[in-house]
Amino acid sequence: MGKRKSWREKRDTARPPQVKVLDKPFAGMQAGQKMLIPSPSQIDAYLRAIPLGESRDVPTMRRELAARSGADVTCPVTTGIFLRILAEAAWEEMQQGKPVTEVTPVWRVLDARAPLWKKVSFDPAPFLEQRTKEGLPA
Repeated sequence: MGKRKSWREKRDTARPPQVKVLDKPFAGMQAGQKMLIPSPSQIDAYLRAIPLGESRDVPTMRRELAARSGADVTCPVTTGIFLRILAEAAWEEMQQGKPVTEVTPVWRVLDARAPLWKKVSFDPAPFLEQRTKEGLPA
């Protein structure tokens, strides 16, 4: 068995985004809708484009990503998976000395109530503190 990929490797080697037409209803979306399957790099670019001191919620991010890609909706499942990959990769980078201000700003879409924080392998306190430093609601 090979070595497990780091979170950064998962972030950096993922497939490119795709738009597919749903052939059946899925996760609250309807058959026939065009669904964006985003990539971690697409979500990373979205997060980094949110100006300092501003935030979005995940539903808004999904709507905006879909619109930018010519889709009707964005897959909620892959969005959640990729947000976790980005959070874990940011944590890995911080553990290697990168300042919180230079990692993917996942805190701009994940507040203290985000269910994703229960799934990560680390204490999200530094990211939640960064929300506070940027003047974002807890």
